Amino acid sequence: MTRKEVVVAVTAATVTAVAAAVLTGRWVRRKERRRKQTQRILRKFARECATPVSKLWEVADAFVADMTASLTAAAAGSCGSLNMVVSFAGSLPSGDEKGVHYGVNLRGKELLLLRGTLEGNEQPLSYVQKQEIPIPIPDNVLNGSFKELCDFISLELVKFLGMNPVEETEEVKNLGFTLTRFVEQNVPGSISRIQRKSLADGDDDTDLKEFMNEMNESLERHGLKIRMNTTLVDNTVGELAGGRYYHKDTVAAVSLGMGTNAAYIEQAQEISRWKSTIPEPQEIVISTEWGDFRSCHLPLTEYDAALDAESWNPGSRVFEKMVSGGYLGEIVRRVLLRMSEESGLFGDTLPPKLMVPYMLWSPDMAAMHQDISEDREIVNRKLKEVFGIMDSSVAAREVVVEVCDVVAERAARVAGAGIVGMIKKLGRLEKKMSIVIVEGGLYDHYRVFRNYLHSSVWEMLGDELSDHVVIEHSHGGSAAGALFLGACGKQDFES
Repeated sequence: MTRKEVVVAVTAATVTAVAAAVLTGRWVRRKERRRKQTQRILRKFARECATPVSKLWEVADAFVADMTASLTAAAAGSCGSLNMVVSFAGSLPSGDEKGVHYGVNLRGKELLLLRGTLEGNEQPLSYVQKQEIPIPIPDNVLNGSFKELCDFISLELVKFLGMNPVEETEEVKNLGFTLTRFVEQNVPGSISRIQRKSLADGDDDTDLKEFMNEMNESLERHGLKIRMNTTLVDNTVGELAGGRYYHKDTVAAVSLGMGTNAAYIEQAQEISRWKSTIPEPQEIVISTEWGDFRSCHLPLTEYDAALDAESWNPGSRVFEKMVSGGYLGEIVRRVLLRMSEESGLFGDTLPPKLMVPYMLWSPDMAAMHQDISEDREIVNRKLKEVFGIMDSSVAAREVVVEVCDVVAERAARVAGAGIVGMIKKLGRLEKKMSIVIVEGGLYDHYRVFRNYLHSSVWEMLGDELSDHVVIEHSHGGSAAGALFLGACGKQDFES
């Protein structure tokens, strides 16, 4: 090779190297810009979701104010954001109940049947049998009359007993009935008539009585020695009944699953509009319907506003959209979509499935959030399975975990503030032990969420007062509250 050729070759190599260095430099700077933009979005979101103790007390106090308004000011047409309902008036379990009891839990179109034995003396529920009906309740049955629905349930109970036979006795067994309402679901037809008994309904228990009578007549027609002895109530009320069986200081229950609600025991004198025909109710259980709670003190973000605006019920269920498992994954998805659009979090091409609402559900979110593997392999797998993101960087996976953490922490801590608010409303924070029963998939299976909930209550109350509030897991598992309701004494809703 001549000297000239060598010079040309060296020059070409130098130019190539310089060009490569320039391109590499541009790539590095672009990557750094994207990283900074991702962090800006994350920091802003985290800042707007922040729940310091002072914020939690603002939420709790606002919740107390709305509870009080719902009980006392409804007649004036001003009851805050809550429309609390009387769910149960009668005797809750005392711990002495014995015998075999049956339960029905209606979950939208799904039906869960239960049977269990109480031994009294606050002994645990034993010999529990559960059966989920594999075929959804047909729409024509849900849309039909009480008789059609009750006959469907009675027939399933006949099958349930056929598969789980017991020794025949002449004794008639009690049946408790609970209703679990899912997010973004309005059950049509007959059930919608008895989903809510508002304080504004006064003494009109016609639908409740009709349903109970139809259910009992149907049970008798099908030859079952079982009778419904309490009205249909929210599943949260059933969990409260279960807690009362084990401890007399149980005063509230909270459901934290796909939907959310809270129920507590109120004194009759606190309800100025109480007009029930029950002469001296021993217990009045109020369903707070806290999913409806809204306040300027809630740490809402633009992502919450967009989710609400695009939901089937804009402006409603604001608290539920922050707290329940039906929405947490959707908030995470929206934040990740913004990052993907503005900072290329998952590369230059926007993943198509990331743009589809409600692709991410809380169990997958929890799995990613609680991934402790070195390279976040569970996050990597879930991104592939859920969003079709086949090549995510470790840095991107870390961001996903951080977003999940912000969303879960905010949800758990404001739920904790709601719990503290209920106990404060009862005037028990400084005076008495209060037990709150918590159930639902978020609490049962999402360890980090559960820890955030407990820590928020402790931080709000401090070392001294936190000993007065005990949060316990529900007794007997999912929907077992129906069995404890079955063990309750006769309720005066029955005609």
